[in-house]
Amino acid sequence: MKTKKKTINSRSDSVSRRRFIGQSALTGAAAFVPAGLFGQTSSRKIRIGIAGGRFGLQFYWNEHPDCVVEAVSDLLPERREKLMQTYQCAKSYPRLEEMVRDRNLDAIAVFTDGPLHFQHVTLALAHGKHVISAVPAVMAPSVNEGLDQAHKLYEKVRQSGLTYMMAETSVWRQEFITLRQMAAKGELGQVISCDADYMHPGLRELYGTAQQPTWRYGVPPMFYPTHCTAFLTGLTGETLTTVTCHGWGDDDPVCQRNGFSNNPFWNETAQFGTSRGTPFRVRVWWEAPVWGGEYAIWHTTKMTVDQRHGLQWLPKGAVGRDDAGFVHGPAKSSPLPVKKWWQTDLLPEPLRHDSGHGGSHTFIAHEFIDSLLRHRRPLVDIATALNFTVPGIVAHQSALKGGVSLRIPQFRPV
Repeated sequence: MKTKKKTINSRSDSVSRRRFIGQSALTGAAAFVPAGLFGQTSSRKIRIGIAGGRFGLQFYWNEHPDCVVEAVSDLLPERREKLMQTYQCAKSYPRLEEMVRDRNLDAIAVFTDGPLHFQHVTLALAHGKHVISAVPAVMAPSVNEGLDQAHKLYEKVRQSGLTYMMAETSVWRQEFITLRQMAAKGELGQVISCDADYMHPGLRELYGTAQQPTWRYGVPPMFYPTHCTAFLTGLTGETLTTVTCHGWGDDDPVCQRNGFSNNPFWNETAQFGTSRGTPFRVRVWWEAPVWGGEYAIWHTTKMTVDQRHGLQWLPKGAVGRDDAGFVHGPAKSSPLPVKKWWQTDLLPEPLRHDSGHGGSHTFIAHEFIDSLLRHRRPLVDIATALNFTVPGIVAHQSALKGGVSLRIPQFRPV
């Protein structure tokens, strides 16, 4: 039997991976605490190919001192041109299927349409490339197909010995990094409840029409859950184990004729149970007169943190009476002290600038490159990515069945 040569494509340094404080085994809050992620610049450059000329433009790969954008790909010539300009890259391919054959590439960044993630990630793995993909990890026309994709993707990553990372933004928002640091210091106490919202009114502008739909047309809200599910599980390390979900829709054509098992819902609201018994309410809404964005409220034994309003609520100490005369001791609010972590040595100096989704994009690029160079699991590895994604698929199944309680498959680190 031939001994596998240790290269950037091998996973031989598994012990150091498991010991690294940034690993995503999610055994507790400390597992997600950045611990001086930027060290000395490596002599080894990760050569990456970028697929997807819209969202794929936003991750500053060419600014990382240990990364070279070797090639780019998009079906549209104007998008390929924009990718080449943005990343100062001279090589392009019209299709990802061609780019994965490039032997000069160590890794592929898959920022193509959501329903293509499974196909494109597995193709890149089959050609020996490490992969980072946009969220969600998998997306299929039906619940059963989505669950099938999830299990197949998990096995393909496990068998390949390659690195997969999902580019989830919520775990790298500046206030969330602050929260992880507070948790590691014991300042939060135990999380006793969490509410998370992903509100995206106006999304239909990206749908196209029933005659010429884009991939977003009729997507079940809970098929896109990771911006919310990461807010609890990425902080505490627990996983989502059960769900009851309800949906709301109307007679709009989007809710009547689409490619997602005739999804009838604009909005879905789920109540999750977790491996630690923490109540967790998640709302993913596409159509309502509500605020936009991704936010959470964490209630802990020591405080409440309101991300949307940038507030922390601490015990007031003084006890008074409410308007009915009953004893009342409300908490007192103050601004949540959020540091601009992108200005710190958690990032290489060229990446120390603000970026999209709450400053997360530069962190995502660095986390992927650093995980490859250090031979460790990235924070949002394959198990974590699926434990963020699959609960939403099962939640949609619950909503289609009128809100029955369902169990959620669990994925362990590989």
